Amino acid sequence: MPTEPAPSPRAATGAHGEDLAADHLRANGYVVLARNWRLAAGVLRGELDLICRAPDGALTFVEVKTRRAGGRFGGPLAAVTPAKQAKIRSLALAFLRQSGLAARTLRFDVVGIEVGDGTPRITHLESAF
Repeated sequence: MPTEPAPSPRAATGAHGEDLAADHLRANGYVVLARNWRLAAGVLRGELDLICRAPDGALTFVEVKTRRAGGRFGGPLAAVTPAKQAKIRSLALAFLRQSGLAARTLRFDVVGIEVGDGTPRITHLESAF
């Protein structure tokens, strides 16, 4: 029986960051509705990291960025560029169409995680864009 290849170090760091973000959000009253929702049809392709119901009822699309502390690419929050924001908005609309979920309020949050030696540093920006 063939085995799946081990994830790359980058993919493993990202998955670990998403685990930490989901735990952090749950501890703060969020309900995780979906994780790693993918759209791979048509022109728009991509992934939404976490889709949550916030404590106030807002349907929240959460982009998670994980970086190694002291990395050379800047902090995790800097990685959510205007182009990335536009793609997340488009993916969120596709998710809403496919899922049939509705909410009075939609929100886009970013959770930045810095990992290294010791306790990870988690920064949660509500209504980031």
